[in-house]
Amino acid sequence: MAVLVAAVTLGILLLAWRVLAAGGWTAWEALILGCIALNAPWLGLSAATGLVGLALRLGAADPAAAVLPALRRRPPDALPPPRGRTLLAACVRLEAMETVLPPLERLLKDLRAGPGGEQFTLAILSDTPAGEAAGREAAAVARVAARCPPGAVLYRRRPHNAGYKAGNLMEFLDREAGRFDHALVLDADSSMSAGAVRRLVAVMEADPRLGILQSSVSTTGADTPLAQVLGFGHRHAARIWALGQAWWQGPEGPYWGHNALLRIAPFRQHCRLDPLPDGSAILSHDHVEAARLHAAGWAVRVWPDDLGSAERHPPDLAAMLHRDLRWAEGNFQWRHLLRRRDLGRIGRLQMLQGILHYALAPASFALLPLAALNAATGGGEGTPRGALLALLLLGLGALLLPKLAGYAEALLRSGAAARLPLLRHMGQELLLTLLLDPLAALDRSVTVLRVALGRRGGWTPQPREGRGLSLGEALRRFGPHSLAGLALLAGFAAAGPFPTLAALPFLAGLLLAVPIALLTGRPGARRRPWPAGTGSAAGQPGASP
Repeated sequence: MAVLVAAVTLGILLLAWRVLAAGGWTAWEALILGCIALNAPWLGLSAATGLVGLALRLGAADPAAAVLPALRRRPPDALPPPRGRTLLAACVRLEAMETVLPPLERLLKDLRAGPGGEQFTLAILSDTPAGEAAGREAAAVARVAARCPPGAVLYRRRPHNAGYKAGNLMEFLDREAGRFDHALVLDADSSMSAGAVRRLVAVMEADPRLGILQSSVSTTGADTPLAQVLGFGHRHAARIWALGQAWWQGPEGPYWGHNALLRIAPFRQHCRLDPLPDGSAILSHDHVEAARLHAAGWAVRVWPDDLGSAERHPPDLAAMLHRDLRWAEGNFQWRHLLRRRDLGRIGRLQMLQGILHYALAPASFALLPLAALNAATGGGEGTPRGALLALLLLGLGALLLPKLAGYAEALLRSGAAARLPLLRHMGQELLLTLLLDPLAALDRSVTVLRVALGRRGGWTPQPREGRGLSLGEALRRFGPHSLAGLALLAGFAAAGPFPTLAALPFLAGLLLAVPIALLTGRPGARRRPWPAGTGSAAGQPGASP
């Protein structure tokens, strides 16, 4: 894996050197090469993970068995009914319970209807502050409990949300540890099928050293164009990425904090999170908990198929980028933990990747203004145009390779009638990705600055339903992005038509930020459903549009 990552990284750097060295070096070109060098290993990792994931998807008789040892001994259909007791733990805070509870109630009833169903219990773990919202929440849970068998639904609300979600879950497990063997952790926007949950439980019970079994996750509930289009791309990319990552990380895999099954005893023993050196609580807890289990000798693995496991995608561009701010705040806290020996090495590498995902955003976005300055001052003269276009395509291809590999698998496994509609949707998704990437890179660069200055966005409840942005909201939020795009366009235009045309695909998202935000955030997209995806790992074709 390291050789593959290094080969892609070196290829990008050599091509970048050839492009930038032609005609002599300028200060801007040296800075551009530095930015490319910082991002190239990430691009190499993306490409290598996508290649490995695609090879396993197409070459392995059972891709899940390639990364889950328990399935090599017994296929999923031959695993026995659950023996241990499983808690379905849904953590909520100021959520719309009319949206949260129905999928949880369905899941509980479906599980209870099958063999060993009495082993499953649903718990709503609330951090909602006292007041009217807490009263409505308790009443909604009570109505669900009245429709279920006695004792099948539990509800606990804490007066203070110490430790946030991680503290919420650990406090309840400490109180109820003797009653349950496993805990399925669910977010307020999570949904899982009974079949998916039973598979997770069966695999964990077949592997006594498995501490966390994380399910891959698709998106659901999409009611805006943004949620549907990006959810479509996410599912195809995530299936490939999760499988490739699970192959090279082995038993030291990731935990994403939801849609995952925990073995309660080792989780309680090893995953208590101390405050950070400044006394603050860890916000992004999941990778830290996984790294502590790694160090203690417990396996953390991923079931690399998202069938029956989903979450909701943010409904609009503003919500998506605000979620980025929340994640950036949590990920940057990990810088305090990278040298700790009570965390596994792969776990610390995962945390470093999480930091760099945001920390490298300024180096990624800086390529645009540096290239504009270089072009405007005559530094691009003598640049080989063919090599430049090859570099742009190689960089984009490496970044998007997991998604492109997922699309390739989908086309190979789909019937002839479904391929043309799939290609159309894939093209639309790739176009939107191309438009959004520079916009998101600029926004993340600002986010990095805000976090560095100590400004916090707050972990407020996330919007789940599409409401549509007003023109005023879109102008306030994304008008600066369009102004930045116009300034960059002027720099390229001063150098002539070729630099302008080469840069235009990367500037279009900035220039059109306001209309993109307005059009992609409109609710009502369910009237025009998108295809669900690629189907099962066994090769069932995806649903046609």
